[in-house]
Amino acid sequence: VPCFGDCFQSSCSGICATYCTLSISDFVTEVAFTEFFEQSSNLIEELSANPGSFLRNPTKDFTRKRKIGFSDTLSLLLAMEGKSTTNELLRYYRCSKDTPTASALRQQRDKIKPDAFECLFRRFSAACTGNGPLHNGYRLLAVDGSDLLFTADPSDPDSYYSGENGQKPYSILHLNALFDLRQKVYVDAIVQKSRLANEHRALCDMVDRSSIDKAILLADRNYESYNDLAHLQEKGWKFLIRVKDGNSGIVSALPLPKSEAFDCAFQLSLTRSRTNELKKRMKEDPSLKYIASSSPFDFLPSHAQKNEPCVIYNNLSFRVVRFRLTDSSFETVLTNLDASEYSPSMLKQLYAMRWGIETSFRDLKYTVGLASFHSKKVDHVLQEVFARLTMYNFSELITACAVIRSVPGKLACQANFSAAVHICREFFRGIVHPPDVEALIARFLSPVRPDRKRNRN
Repeated sequence: VPCFGDCFQSSCSGICATYCTLSISDFVTEVAFTEFFEQSSNLIEELSANPGSFLRNPTKDFTRKRKIGFSDTLSLLLAMEGKSTTNELLRYYRCSKDTPTASALRQQRDKIKPDAFECLFRRFSAACTGNGPLHNGYRLLAVDGSDLLFTADPSDPDSYYSGENGQKPYSILHLNALFDLRQKVYVDAIVQKSRLANEHRALCDMVDRSSIDKAILLADRNYESYNDLAHLQEKGWKFLIRVKDGNSGIVSALPLPKSEAFDCAFQLSLTRSRTNELKKRMKEDPSLKYIASSSPFDFLPSHAQKNEPCVIYNNLSFRVVRFRLTDSSFETVLTNLDASEYSPSMLKQLYAMRWGIETSFRDLKYTVGLASFHSKKVDHVLQEVFARLTMYNFSELITACAVIRSVPGKLACQANFSAAVHICREFFRGIVHPPDVEALIARFLSPVRPDRKRNRN
């Protein structure tokens, strides 16, 4: 193993077989750290070399030399935490007497479109994710949404709320995210203004533009839609979606057994036409379903005209599975996973893994700092959203490479993500060097307590 100067021997020839503090796995880890850092730096340099498409006025913006250039603005926002803008600037420039003011940063941010940070996030995610562990050959993905509350911006009516009953005005953006549950990184994200938010549309767009070939998507009841199922089926993905019980939702119109638990397979045909012939067929064949023009379905015409031929979307296949959670509660899911490989008990265990995206939102907001914004302008908030997503992935990828050595007879440990994020930020700033990153991450640990539960408030 090459010696990096951390050898315990007083006389070191440069190659140590026993006494060097860096093992082979440590050397590989350091290479991985450097690779992630260089990947992020190279992407920032590439965007800085040709920033025209990300500037509001390409002929004038960033043409003069300033204290804060284009690349500095990107790097600064990536490294930001929840402190004030002035304190963030002082930290980034290490309290130099030439530290720019908060006003100077705001003026530079005004010149950059949020697309620059979205492009950085998506390119970094595409380059550095996808090599993680798989589930039976599939990438295990979860989709969900979360509201982002920030200081009111009355100039943007689509995100602004005036407040009621003495409440102060506020603004909301809605984050739609696609999360890899095994690698623990965000694969894709779409941010919508709250009054225009549509989680179904966001999911379909993320699925259609994804380069992932094989995936299993886990989703909660918000994503119960024939259109969502069709997009996933056309993409070739598997899905496991929790649905509503009762008189509303997809399962309410299906012929299901009256038993408490069941596993039934269906193959539906969908149409918007309401001709007399089709109405008669629907009475005889329960697999033929009518889709109202008010319900989005991208694989059928938006309206059925009487003088046009009937269009039918065939072979939408899935299983409806209802399994017991407790003695008195049940859950119903839709899935196109093979019944011979995934029994109801296995589906129950698989769906429980969806909770990983909920805990990631908590870490993203309160550990990485997505709940703390440094502006009330919607475009500036969008910049910070994608900057935080990029830093979350950067921190998670590095933390996953750190070797955590367990102690026999004690609880298994994992890296303390709160401490790891701070260490990764300092590594990104160039304050902590690769040989020290793993040692620091491995020093601050938290015990792993599987199946730990708390009562929900």
